[in-house]
Amino acid sequence: MENRSNKLELLDANNIPTADLFQNLKELNIINTYLGGHKITINALSKLSLEKNKSYTLVDVACGGGDSLKAMAIWARKNKIKIRFTGIDLKNDCILYAKNHCKDFPEISFITSDFRDVSQKFDITTCALFCHHLKDVEVIHYLKWCVSHSNKHFIINDLHRNWIAKTSISVLTYFFSKSYLVKNDAPLSVARGFIKNEWEYFLKHANISNYSLSWKWAFRYVIIVTI
Repeated sequence: MENRSNKLELLDANNIPTADLFQNLKELNIINTYLGGHKITINALSKLSLEKNKSYTLVDVACGGGDSLKAMAIWARKNKIKIRFTGIDLKNDCILYAKNHCKDFPEISFITSDFRDVSQKFDITTCALFCHHLKDVEVIHYLKWCVSHSNKHFIINDLHRNWIAKTSISVLTYFFSKSYLVKNDAPLSVARGFIKNEWEYFLKHANISNYSLSWKWAFRYVIIVTI
């Protein structure tokens, strides 16, 4: 596929009406639930060999509506793994939505902040569908941040840039989405996604060698790094 798109998504704006943003977050959860996006992160988390007699801290960067955190918390409860979850997002409205969405999960807390302003370290760092919002050089900087802020592992779940994925999500959202944000941003997100060689380049330039990089259904790449 052609080079990564540099066009900004509507979601990257700072003045999105709250109702529109909430509709976007609701639909993104539906998409990630039924196309297996959350499952990809959970499967990666399950590969970390977490022990039941220990407690862990996990941060989800750019947590949006808290969907990924909620899915991971359900998995942790089911498997009797003790994890304190933290979600970080720039947008206050996202945090408000996420707090309500995760109100039955006291093990989840939230921080309204740019991740770069957070100095705390966590055992595990995750992000889903965040890196494609970054420029190439910013992806490398984010990888370095993950290394310095993760005690044990970090996981990245993001889009594979592919014409089949772009066409499919365009058709799907055209017919079923009520959100102009989703209709515009879903295919653009794919165009801003990555191919395998790009991830290998980013990891190399972030001085990361101990990683796994694998393709998953729904046109995703998942990266697991052990610190």
